[in-house]
Amino acid sequence: MAVMTTPADTIFAVASGPPPAAIAVMRLSGPLALVAAQTLAGELPPLRTAGLRALRDPVTGRLLDTSLVLCFAGPASATGEDCAELHLHGGRAVVAAVAAVLGAIPGLRAGEPGEFTRRALHNGRIDVAQAEGLGDLLMAQTEAQRRAAIAAVDGLVGRAVAAWSARLLTASALVEAGLDFSDEDDVNPESAGHEAVLLRDLARDMRTVVMAPPVERLHDGIRLVLAGPPNSGKSTLLNSLCGREAAIVSDIAGTTRDRIDVPVVRRGIAYLLTDTAGLAPHTDDSIEAIGIARAREALATADIVLWLGDAPAPRDDALWLFPRSDVRPCSAPASRLAVSAATGAGMDTLWTAIESRAADLLPREDELALNARQRALCEAGLAEIEQALTADDPVLRGEHLRLARAALDRVTGVTDTEAMLDALFGRFCIGK
Repeated sequence: MAVMTTPADTIFAVASGPPPAAIAVMRLSGPLALVAAQTLAGELPPLRTAGLRALRDPVTGRLLDTSLVLCFAGPASATGEDCAELHLHGGRAVVAAVAAVLGAIPGLRAGEPGEFTRRALHNGRIDVAQAEGLGDLLMAQTEAQRRAAIAAVDGLVGRAVAAWSARLLTASALVEAGLDFSDEDDVNPESAGHEAVLLRDLARDMRTVVMAPPVERLHDGIRLVLAGPPNSGKSTLLNSLCGREAAIVSDIAGTTRDRIDVPVVRRGIAYLLTDTAGLAPHTDDSIEAIGIARAREALATADIVLWLGDAPAPRDDALWLFPRSDVRPCSAPASRLAVSAATGAGMDTLWTAIESRAADLLPREDELALNARQRALCEAGLAEIEQALTADDPVLRGEHLRLARAALDRVTGVTDTEAMLDALFGRFCIGK
């Protein structure tokens, strides 16, 4: 990625979260970062060495705070620019006072959301896939989300795409050599078909990743729908699964008339549990009819269905339960799992079955997972490779491979639009 050649403002912002806090890290980045830090702290400590300094207002000389100061020279810094960090006491007044003094220095301004990370991207310190991973890391709420985000930040996506691009470039070079030197005696005639072997292997490897579970699964959660006839114990089971009284429970059939969504995190995995209206075969109640229609919609889009009815489930892949096993004899077939939300019997077994199903729907910890943008670009590149494999004209084959390389370049942001970057960094917080 090309380094920015136009001069940038020096920016500052708290990079450690909003005060109050024990420590507030005020980050500065840009051509005047070290000069600004020296203006407040006097003599700076050696690069990459923390030093305790008294920060003073350069105009009045009044003491602002006593702070640890760290300095980094570009391009070997987080943003690729000169950077400084002022580790302040984290009170609101302290942070506000230091920010006011920095803002009064000519050439300095407050940073925008995601601006530090955007500068790191423009200066080649990270690629777009790593920036997306950092955004996911900031939003991570479960352990699985954190692991996937860390892998992206660590460059897992970028390394995989770079390896694909290198293989694609080799195949492209063979195609071009065939075009440019086809009449030369020293061109190996076997090389004419060698690129096809390379491309088939590459397409196979890319297809495996593209067809794997998407990273969005970790953020959206597994959609777990409880369904069955009226008064079959769905709401009681929902409350037991989520560990709180999320749904109203009564002996009156049809108590639940609309879908109830409850987010749950268990063992680092996010689930969205949905209680639904009882699926009565017929109703004259217009409100109940709407609830039943919404229940059927939830059934159709569920990742996992818990079916509580005695009749076979409407989906072959549903987990068929025998609920309330504590109050009625369990004459269920072996295909049904006996559970009791009241006594807890069978609940651990039920969660084991749910987690087994969920494992097949989620990206595995040791596998590459793409987000929607990355997948769309990889699919586009894969389509071009497949067209190149069927193209008889070597010129056309070379053009398909060029378009495939362009699609892969966009995954890591080697070539991309400012509009996409605006959308990406718009979800970052100040200080990142």
